[in-house]
Amino acid sequence: MRLFIDEHYPLEIARELRERDHDVASAIERDDLASSDDSFIFDRLQAERRAIMTNNHRDWRPLCADAIQAGEDHYGLILTADRTLARTRSNIRRFVELLDALFAANPAEDALVNHERWLP
Repeated sequence: MRLFIDEHYPLEIARELRERDHDVASAIERDDLASSDDSFIFDRLQAERRAIMTNNHRDWRPLCADAIQAGEDHYGLILTADRTLARTRSNIRRFVELLDALFAANPAEDALVNHERWLP
């Protein structure tokens, strides 16, 4: 699995996951995606074969559903909600642990193709 973390999350999550040898990119570090709309980012992530973790389920769920309906694949959608896992610095360790476990359970690049997962 390859992962892209949306801009809503602390950069430290991506950094700590990379220290654990996971292929993770953060929107915060991607100048090529800055100020881009979600559909452009979606297309880039599919070209890179990356799942996305986002809190923005209102925009990303329809993008993934539209791809499937059009007969195209997406590489996975990992969703969070602030009521169950707030995007705060105090939860960085929790995010890292949950995502590390998800990587361990899904090592293949295509493990989450057309799938949606909620954390926690």
